[in-house]
Amino acid sequence: MSVLLEIRAAMSAQADAERAKAQQAYMKSTMPFHGVTMPEVRTISRRAFAALDGAGCERWRDEVLDMWRGAEFREERYAAVMLAGDRRYAACRTPGAMPMLEEMVVTGAWWDHVDSVAHVIGEILRHHPQPMKPLMRAWSTDADLWKRRVSIICQVSLKKDTDLGLLYANIEPNLGDRDFFIRKAIGWALRDFARTDPSWVRAFVAAHQDRLSPLSRREATKHL
Repeated sequence: MSVLLEIRAAMSAQADAERAKAQQAYMKSTMPFHGVTMPEVRTISRRAFAALDGAGCERWRDEVLDMWRGAEFREERYAAVMLAGDRRYAACRTPGAMPMLEEMVVTGAWWDHVDSVAHVIGEILRHHPQPMKPLMRAWSTDADLWKRRVSIICQVSLKKDTDLGLLYANIEPNLGDRDFFIRKAIGWALRDFARTDPSWVRAFVAAHQDRLSPLSRREATKHL
């Protein structure tokens, strides 16, 4: 049995139809849910991933994409993202994995998938800055709004390792964007970095107060 089918069978056994309806409505998803909780998703996924222990990077990529493309329920895609970020495959998360992650961003096209993938991309950026910085700058002006969102939030949680030049470069071309998810991303990225350097964020907000949306400004200064 494939990893995807094992996960699907385990999730089906714990499915909750009422929870599934509520989850689908909340996420505005056309893809149905099994109706399992996130702790259950993690437990089921970890158990299924054990069969892959020791697999190489090519097998890892194949399994992630098989799960992602073959998913029939949204939690199965959550499991695919978990495998993409599994600590046992840290050595596989290089710029060479970006075509896979880009596919997940573009076809996931909603915040629950995209924000989780952005965290994986942020790890690659931290370890491989030279090839990744130009790529993230290119994403900041891409026609796809989800790639732009990733370019803005990919450094969330990097704290002192945040590249301020990159953060500024990726926010700046999006300041006039009217999309909620872009405005929220700008505010989130700034709010997160404010925990590390509040003075930098205050100065940024002051310098761009005429261009920052009220949502971005409110989020950025939430804890200042």
